[in-house]
This record gives sequence, C-alpha cells and structure tokens, in this order.
Amino acid sequence: MKKLLPFLAFWLLSSVALAEPFIIQDIRVEGLQRISAGTVFNYLPVRVGDELTENDARGIIRSLFKSKYFSDVQLERQDGILVIKVAERPAISSIEFVGNKDIDSNELLRSLRQIGFAEGQVFEQAMLERVELELQRQYFSRGKYGVQIDSQVTPLTRNRVGVRITMTEGAVATIGSINIVGNSAFTQKELLDQIESTTGGWFSRITRDNQYSRQRLSADLETLRSFYLDRGFVDFSIESTQVTISDDKKQIFITINITEGERYRINEVRLAGHLIVPEEELFGLMTIRQDAVFSLREITRSTENLTNRLGNDGYAFANVNAVPEVDQENREVNLTFFVDPGRRAYVRRINITGNSKTRDEVVRQEMRQQESAWISTQQVERSRARVARLGYFEDVNVETVPVAGTSDQVDLDVSVSEMASGSLSAGIGYSQAEGIIFNANVSQRNFLGSGKHIRFGFNNSRVNTQYSFGYTNPYATVDGISQGFNAFYRKTDAFEANLARFTTDTFGGDVNFGLPISETNRIFVGFGYENTDVSLPSQASGNRIQRYQDFIDKEGSRFHSWLVTLGWSSDTRDSAIMPTRGLEQTFTAELATPIGSLEYYKLRYNTSWFYPLSDTYTFSLRGELGYGDAYGSTDEFPFFQNFYAGGIRSVRGFRANTLGRRVFDDRGNDLPIGGNMLVTGSAEVIFPVPFVGSNLRSVRLSAFTDVGNVYDVKESFEADLLRYSAGLSAIWISPFGAMAFSVAKPLRKQSGDETEVFQFTLGTAF
Repeated sequence: MKKLLPFLAFWLLSSVALAEPFIIQDIRVEGLQRISAGTVFNYLPVRVGDELTENDARGIIRSLFKSKYFSDVQLERQDGILVIKVAERPAISSIEFVGNKDIDSNELLRSLRQIGFAEGQVFEQAMLERVELELQRQYFSRGKYGVQIDSQVTPLTRNRVGVRITMTEGAVATIGSINIVGNSAFTQKELLDQIESTTGGWFSRITRDNQYSRQRLSADLETLRSFYLDRGFVDFSIESTQVTISDDKKQIFITINITEGERYRINEVRLAGHLIVPEEELFGLMTIRQDAVFSLREITRSTENLTNRLGNDGYAFANVNAVPEVDQENREVNLTFFVDPGRRAYVRRINITGNSKTRDEVVRQEMRQQESAWISTQQVERSRARVARLGYFEDVNVETVPVAGTSDQVDLDVSVSEMASGSLSAGIGYSQAEGIIFNANVSQRNFLGSGKHIRFGFNNSRVNTQYSFGYTNPYATVDGISQGFNAFYRKTDAFEANLARFTTDTFGGDVNFGLPISETNRIFVGFGYENTDVSLPSQASGNRIQRYQDFIDKEGSRFHSWLVTLGWSSDTRDSAIMPTRGLEQTFTAELATPIGSLEYYKLRYNTSWFYPLSDTYTFSLRGELGYGDAYGSTDEFPFFQNFYAGGIRSVRGFRANTLGRRVFDDRGNDLPIGGNMLVTGSAEVIFPVPFVGSNLRSVRLSAFTDVGNVYDVKESFEADLLRYSAGLSAIWISPFGAMAFSVAKPLRKQSGDETEVFQFTLGTAF
C-alpha cells in the first residue's frame, strides 16, 4: 500500500494540472542526474505534436514508475510545453556482507548481480527484501534455521546509498530424532540403515550426516519406498511426514508415517505381444521368476534385459512394458511383459564429430557397429567403449537418430571431445626400493592424429639408469594387427635393490606384433636382442658370492641373447587405472634361443579380478606366477634373470626383493638372491576415502592380505615357506604421478626376513 500512495498522489496532481487536453509543442524533463533524457523519452507513450489527454498523463506516470528509475514523477503544463519533473531513485554505491561464514561474499555478489542487485544499479527496497528472503532460504537449506538477517541502507552524496547486510548465522540444526511409525515387517534399525539422514555419530562433525536437508529427506523417502517394493510390499505407502523444529531452532524432529501392507509373491510370469525372439530365450533373460517375492528392481532389470536383447537384432526402438495384475485376496501378482519390437532399423550412416585432430579412420576402425547393417545396441555400446578406451578423447557419446522420412533407418552420431594425447614430463620421485628417481618422458599416443604411439624415456635411480625409445602402430593392418619396436639401455646395481652384489649393463631392442582374436583377447609375438655385461665385486673386496662367480667362470660375463616372446592377454576391466569390475590376464613366454650365448626360458602369468560388492566397495584378487629354467647347453638358470618378491608391488610388509633363499658372501653377509620360481597373490577390499564419498576417483583405499615367496632352482615349491601379511594401502593418482602407500604387518615370517611396516613409492608406476 505504501508503494501505491506516491503514485496515486501524483496521478491526482496531474489530473488537476492537466485538466484540459492540449497539443504538446515540446517536452522538457527536469530533475535528471544520472539518467539521460533519451532514456526518459523511450518510456514516454506520447511525442511532440500529440494531443495530451488525462488518460495520456496517467500513462506517462505509469510508464515512468514502471521503469523503476524514479521515486517521484510530476507533470506540469507551461503553455504548450509538457514539463516532466522526476526524482531519481538512488544508486547502489556499495554492498557489504558481515558475518557470513558459510557463504562466500564473492559468490553472493555474483548471484545478486544476476538478479540486478549490484553496485551501480538502481536501489529498490523491494529488491532488498527479496535478497533477504533468498539469503534466509539458502541458510535454511544448510540447516541454520536460527539465522538472523539485518539490512542497513545508508544514504550517501550524489543520490547514492550503501547497503550493509549483517548475518548472524547461528548453529546448524541437527536431527534430534527420526521416528518411523507403522512398520512391523522390518525393525526401526533396519529401515534407518537404508536412509542417509541420521541422528549422527562420532564422525558427524565431518560427514554432516546429522544435518537436516529437505532434498535428502525426499531422497530418503524414495529409498524407503524402493526398499519395500523390492521386498514384495506392493501396497506400501508413505502416509505423511512431519518435520518439527525445537524452540531454540537447533534440533529437527522427523516422523515418517507409513503403511506397509502385505507381502506379495509372483504367481505367474507371461509374455505377450510380437515375440520376434524365441519365447524360451526371453524367459531366460528374466531375473524375476514365478513364486518369487515381488521385486520392482528385478522387474526393471528384466525389462531392460528384454529391451537390450531386441535391440541386438536391430529393433532399436523396442518397447517392453511390465503390467502387474494384483490379486489382493491371495496376495499374488500376475506379471505380463508386453513386447512391442517396432520396426527393424538399419544404420544408414555413422557420423563422427568433434575430432579436430584425430582422423576419422582412427575412430571408425574401433567401431563394431557397421553402416548398412542392422543396428545392434550391444555393438553400439561396444563401439563406444572401444573408442573411449583409445585414450584420445575426454568424452565419447553415441546417439541414435531416426532418419527423416523413413521408419527403418537411423544414423549414429558419434561425438567426441578431444583431449591432449601427448605429454612431456620431467620430474623427481622417491621409492624406498630405488631411492631418488629422476625421470623424463616424452609421449605422443596419437601422433599427428594417426593413432600411432611414440615414446622416449629416461630414468635414473640408485638401482637403475635407463634410456628407452618405442613406437607402436595399433592398426598396422586393417584387421587390427599392431606392430611396434623398442630400443633401450639399462644399467642395474643389484646391491642397491637389497640383493647380493653384482651390476649389469644391458642394451637391446625388439620388434613386436599383436593379433586380436576377439574383442577382449589378444595374442602377441616379439623378437628381440639383448647384450648383457655382468660385473662382480673384486675378490679383494670380500663381497663376492661364490655361486655367481662359478656361473661367470663357466658361462662368461658378456652375453648375447636372441629372444622370442609369445604372449596372450585378456582384459574385460571397466577401467585401466581405477577398475571396479572385470578380469585382466596376461601370459608371457620368453625364450632365449640357441643362437645366443645362453639358453633359457621364462614363463609369467599375471591376473587381476575385480568384483563390485556395492556402488562404493570392490573386492579384488591378484595373482602372479613365474618360472624360469635353463635348457640345452646352459646348465643353470642365469642368476641375473631371477624373480624377486617383497615390497609394495609384491608382498607388502617385507622389504623389497628380500624374500626367498639367502646366501653368504665372502665376508659372511647374509644376502637374498631371488629365485627361478615366483608365487604371489593378494586379496583386497577397495573402498573410497571416508567422509569424502566416491566422487573422489583419484584416491582409493584398501584393506589387503598378501601372500608369496620366490624359490631357488635348488628348491621345490613348499606352501609352508609362503609369507603372509595384512594391512591397509592407499593409491593416489596425483598431478605429480602415481603414489602408493601401505601399512602392513607380516603374519608369517621366518628368521632372517627383513620387514618394513610402512612402505611407499612416489612418482613411479605401481
């Protein structure tokens, strides 16, 4: 009402002053300070030469007030001149926030600017009141119901005002109690365990799970509804929800009134409609069965399975609806799946967009869905996954677009968002096993957009000095046969790796080929050459291992090896970095042929299996087996080719490379020598960082149990010699490289074993 009084007064005044109509000969505006006269003229409904009537005068006043620039408008007539006298509203000179701890001031200023409340804008009291209500709403959403907001407007010179908003935030209101009324099939604790809202615990100050949120409560109600519907309670309903607040506005009390109803079972499952797939096969895809408890989750899963199966045969727009018939008297449900396959669709074109650097052929050679073929949802998803696994794109989306004017053709629009596929890195890391590590790497995984991979690396540590260069063409042929080569130089000081004293200088290279035999399986073959020079300590030093000296005396110290490598790999994991499901297996056989100085072979098998226990927990099993032996004219397996165990990448809790047989040097030092047979394994439960959630994908923790050992050529496998450990580990894919940490306690060890409770590696692979 207060806002209408000035307008009514000026309207009455104008009616008196302009009682008689007249022709406007000129228009003059008085009282302007910041607003230009042109702005006023833009709002006027009349022009020079028009006849001004009483209604026109009212329209002028209404238009100028509507502009919100003016707090006062008066009209006068001076002969044939229309005089418009205005009083401008003040401008906002400054906005200051006091007492806001939960909400950043810059964030507030940005949000207010979007609604027109900012420095330089016209000040409106009504807008300030809106700002106060919005601030109050934001604090309420944060659980601070006792917030007090006070605004102070200070007049300044040149028709300006300063706005100061003081916020007394108060304490966060916590949930005092959650009471579910009407439950009988499940206990209060069972139901409360399903929802996120809680009255709190030891870590609630960090997790804030005891703070009330309307959005969280709504999600909790849906969770309860799904919980009951998945367990057969078809008639379940939430009757009401009461949320009350204490007088001091520091505690929230929640009461949820439910009606459970009775538990229903599935009496009969039927299929209806156009069954273009054999009925027996469709029934086999259903996870809901006759005589089972009614479950909405299993019905949804069955519907998805049927839809996907039809999509594999080209029916991309198939529609499957599950219609329940509820028999309340017998507490049974007859379930009918109505199948409408629609028209079978062909893929007319595959359109690729977003690949500004990568050539079309690089993407197309990963596509398993072909043009002019029936569309298959399985092949489309497989194509998307293969393109995403290239590592060239940040995001890959595939859309099925119907072709206009046809009912049986679609286009596949593959849109990619390219990411940097090259890297230049130089850095420093540290590993307990290798000490300080200097490294530099240049890698281009998508050289000139061709999909070819080139790499150069340098690594320097107490244990290894290594230079390497490699090239791989993953599609050397149209059939997906890969071809590549590598060249390297490596110098190794075994004593710095906790082993007996010897050093090796090795250079060489190889060429390799990979042949895909299925979507997830690949075999490969390689041919290589290695030149190895082995050095032992001088006899005068007293650090010599006699067994090593005997090998050198018989075989020499410089070796030329011509190697043939055969291998097989299979990978069904959902991610190569932080997998949560799938199986990876690799088997490699390396043979040093009789052409070279030594004749030996090495067999190696690695496997990692991941199984999701829930959305955030994953169970993992890892195993590695290795075996090597000499053949032909070589009597003993080369000691510098031995396997080693222990350390953060093997059996945690034991010092790196120290497991297995130990021998004495000339000075009586007891030193590990590794062995020609390796057995290690691990079981882990992987979980996210507590109080942070699963969104932090670069860090994950695990509780593990490790087992393993190495066996010398003069030993046979004995389970009693296996070492065990258990502990916790953390992996962080940081901007500085991969970091791994573990705290482990050996559960089975023997005299002479070297243990380490805490182990870590920074900036190196793991």
